[in-house]
Formats: sequence, C-alpha cells, structure tokens
Amino acid sequence: QRASAEVARALGLRSGDPVLQARRLLRFAGVPTILEDLWLPGGPFKGLTADRLSQHHGPMYALFEAEFGVRMVRADEKIRAVLPDAEQARLLDVDTATPLLSVERVAYTYNDVPMELRRGLYRTDTHHYRNELS
Repeated sequence: QRASAEVARALGLRSGDPVLQARRLLRFAGVPTILEDLWLPGGPFKGLTADRLSQHHGPMYALFEAEFGVRMVRADEKIRAVLPDAEQARLLDVDTATPLLSVERVAYTYNDVPMELRRGLYRTDTHHYRNELS
C-alpha cells in the first residue's frame, strides 16, 4: 500500500511511500472490545505482512524489536470520544450510536523517528482504557 498524505505526514514519509497497514480486532472473554488500525513505514519493516500483524496476539512492540530491530522509545497519544461508522460498529458488535474511545498514537524510535501510527477504537461499556506511564 502507498502512504496517504495523512499517514505520510504522521510517519514523516513522502506521500506515496510504501506503508504496511493492518487491522486487528481484539476480544476479551469472547467480546469484541478493541478495533485497531495501524500503519508502519515499509522500509524498516520489509518482509512483514498485514496478515502476520493482524494474526499476532502478543505485544506488537516485542515483535518489532525482536524481528526488525525497531525499538519504540516513546509515543504521543490523542484521545477523544467518537461514534463508530457502520463497519466499525459491526466489527465491535455495537450500535452506531454507541460512544467509543478513539486513541490515536504515533510511536517513535530513537532520535524521534516516527515508526508507527495506530488508531484504536475502544468499547468502554465492558472495559476501560488503561495506560501505564513509566
């Protein structure tokens, strides 16, 4: 896939540069709870596929470091309440009038190089968003 202007801007790429995009649906106790879309620059993650990302159930950053030598050292997040579109509501098994927590994150490796754009939609009727800062 080629970077859209918005993704290119977030990842410090040129519009049209190769990017990897994946979507994951995370379930807790069988309930769809988090819908994540993520974008990675193609160069540092050469050989990684969207299927591999979407099927990976462990911590993403451990995978990035172990297999690609990319260590995330900090992230910026923006959080707000949103309503899902029809597809997002279907995947999360909620009504389109159900408020969700939208978390947009840009993660950086050393020297403040952006390496990941992640957008998560979180159901908050059964779980809450928790972020441990260290």
